[in-house]
Amino acid sequence: MSAPQAHITVLLNEAVDALAIRADGVYVDGTFGRGGHSRAVLERLGPQGRLIAFDRDPVAIAAGQALGNARLTLVHSAFGDLDAQLDALGVARVDGVLLDLGVSSPQLDDASRGMSFRFDAPLDMRMDTSRGQTVAEWLAEATVGQITEVIRDYGEERFAYAIAKAIAAARAGGAVATTGQLAAIVEKAVRTREPGQHPATRTFQALRIFINQELEELTRVLPACVARLVPGGRLAVISFHSLEDRIVKRFMRDESRPPVFPARLPIRAADLPPPRLRLVGKAVRPSGAEVAANPRSRSAVMRVAERTEASA
Repeated sequence: MSAPQAHITVLLNEAVDALAIRADGVYVDGTFGRGGHSRAVLERLGPQGRLIAFDRDPVAIAAGQALGNARLTLVHSAFGDLDAQLDALGVARVDGVLLDLGVSSPQLDDASRGMSFRFDAPLDMRMDTSRGQTVAEWLAEATVGQITEVIRDYGEERFAYAIAKAIAAARAGGAVATTGQLAAIVEKAVRTREPGQHPATRTFQALRIFINQELEELTRVLPACVARLVPGGRLAVISFHSLEDRIVKRFMRDESRPPVFPARLPIRAADLPPPRLRLVGKAVRPSGAEVAANPRSRSAVMRVAERTEASA
């Protein structure tokens, strides 16, 4: 078994710079992880500044509590609940929100989390190990059609049906309960694969995204972020695969344009409601040096937008 890879924060300076931090501002880190971005934000905040950090991983929350910083408020919750959690804290508006999507290196490298086929471990994959259904539990009761849909839609896997049938056949002889079992099943079912990619890569990604409802949480939080931002406040989102980035790109694009009305309505362009967001720069990707130092950063892309004066 290889040694765990230390977590390296992706686009650290670029993301914190994108927030254009005010010393006395209130900011949200939607994915605390191991606190790389949060630490950098705290370094730029003054005594009156405040950072509210979300994470659904109990281990991440414990890491944040160890910082012992009075300006940091930790929330054990998925960022999709941002509205309710900020209401509970009495926070109406914020000056910036950062979302660093996907899974962290510690989660991938901790065999007990069951997120990687590199280790034979219980097939869990939950980001919040204190609640919810594990992948093993879901696979035990899902139909072939449901498994196919998840692997196809969340993993963009062209052999989804063959994999789903193989899983169903395997579980007839007992539960598919470990990562090693699942990886072996997928490897036999997938006829070809891109060079350098394990046959189970897309299946594991799909099941993790599904069991944690990652795309649904992202779709929920983006409008909430815009509604909470003060004029001039920034939203920065780091994505790691095309499904996430497509949601972010389309959302920011649509929110940065005036609303579309039927062509026959007598509305002048000057009378259209102004958009709520202004795009800031182009998509940002890691430098060659960052990718060389941290290969897991290679697929990252960050998009940034700024809240306008327009009302909701």
